[in-house]
Amino acid sequence: MSKLAQKVALVTGGSRGIGAAIAKRLAADGASVAFTYAKDASAASAVVKEIELKGGKAIAIQADATDVEAVEAAVEKAFATFGRLDVLVNNAGTAIPKPFEDTTLEEMDRVIDINVRGVFATTKAALKHLSDGGRIIMIGSAVGERAIAPGLVPYAATKAAVRMFTQALSREVGGRGITVNNVQPGPIDTDLNPASGDWAVPQKAATALGRYGRAEEIAAMVAFVAGPEASYITGANLTVDGGMNA
Repeated sequence: MSKLAQKVALVTGGSRGIGAAIAKRLAADGASVAFTYAKDASAASAVVKEIELKGGKAIAIQADATDVEAVEAAVEKAFATFGRLDVLVNNAGTAIPKPFEDTTLEEMDRVIDINVRGVFATTKAALKHLSDGGRIIMIGSAVGERAIAPGLVPYAATKAAVRMFTQALSREVGGRGITVNNVQPGPIDTDLNPASGDWAVPQKAATALGRYGRAEEIAAMVAFVAGPEASYITGANLTVDGGMNA
């Protein structure tokens, strides 16, 4: 039997990149998956179709992470569709790389709204439906623990906030058997940070393995934390960065 059989997962920002890889992997492990997307309905539909072609169950829900009402409605729709909620993956996030002095207040607000406020709102909405023994998984960042390069001040600060949110929340929900963990990727080859991009050379050089990670490698860690073998791991920051922070 698949290790996530009969489980239901909600993944935010699941139409592309790391989020899509997570949605596909959780479905492959037996979970019914709901995921949100901001704008690209065609990309979201493609993820649903791929999951369904492999025998899984998935729905895509349009919900911008900055819109609290939309996020709350997405949680309700996921619960109403599948009848339960066992796993929440807070994946939706953004970065606006540039020197801090050149960063506008509007840009800072956007990064905070998606990376912190959106995570808070989604988690709060999900907790009333989350099954005892459930899983809350954040997708943080290795730069939330160690800033290795300039140009990421608001992003690094928000991911550090996610790290402490994880640790603090784990203390509040542990009595229900719910675990809360933070997966911290390093440089991952996605359309937002391609391995062939302008920022790639220094990022590769910063890792011990000398390469970008694959979205599937992050999804593998998420799947492990979501599964039964990780039942005693909580409040942890699990860095998957090719040794960048070593």
